[in-house]
Amino acid sequence: MKNLRLAGGVFVFLGVIIGVVLAQQAFREYPSVEYGHSAPLPVDWNKPAEWTFARLMFPPGPLDGYRGRFDGPWQQGLSLWTQDYPRADRALANAIRRLTRVDARSVEQPVNLDTGDEIYNWPWLYAVQVGEWGLTEPQAKKLRDYLLRGGFFMADDCHGTEEQAYFEKTMKMVFPDRELVDIPDTDPIFHTFYDLDDRFQVPGAEHLSTGHKKDGVVAHWKGIYDDKGRVMVALSLNSDLGDSWEFLDEPRYPPKYTVMGTKIGVNYVIYAMTH
Repeated sequence: MKNLRLAGGVFVFLGVIIGVVLAQQAFREYPSVEYGHSAPLPVDWNKPAEWTFARLMFPPGPLDGYRGRFDGPWQQGLSLWTQDYPRADRALANAIRRLTRVDARSVEQPVNLDTGDEIYNWPWLYAVQVGEWGLTEPQAKKLRDYLLRGGFFMADDCHGTEEQAYFEKTMKMVFPDRELVDIPDTDPIFHTFYDLDDRFQVPGAEHLSTGHKKDGVVAHWKGIYDDKGRVMVALSLNSDLGDSWEFLDEPRYPPKYTVMGTKIGVNYVIYAMTH
């Protein structure tokens, strides 16, 4: 009887372990609006690591410039959340590996807030063009819980007053009682790895001639804080840091923007893992 109880306990333990493993979704790729299915996998794509670039999947919103241009649901890619994907993700991951002691996975992890609790496996989350997303109430509720549990959300590629207003409106679903404020130069997020007091606007590759997109002439670095003063949400307003990673090796994209964008990305990753 004792052996049967022991065997039963072992099976229960194994069941818990298997459940945890299965809860962590395996790496998967989606077609990108820029690169289709053509992105080659790195040779070490299946090697685990301590940090992974987690990219938020989201439905289209009313300002989405890609809305209706592709067939199929947003859950299968070819929608706005795949902008710069996966090239930008892998370029930043590679920079993290080269510039820091963080063991970064070579490939990204797309995350859908509607499918289970996978988001809790990734302490750092990124979303592109957040002024055009269509965040839903259930997704906002889960994002709020994720952030209050210690997660970090980097929101990027939001340009102009209209997109800013819409992003702020959707973030009110996440935190009705918290404001999006300017992050001061003295905040540790700008000094975790690099000292970044002298930040400047990082335009996207398509807007190099003007230096900005829409009426987003001045760059702002905004955040939402928790009760202990930790940045939970970091918004790069009127800058496109994803492009600075995506075109890191492109001669036509100015190195000064790549350098600044990479430094900010590195700082945000280190901050997310230490605060």
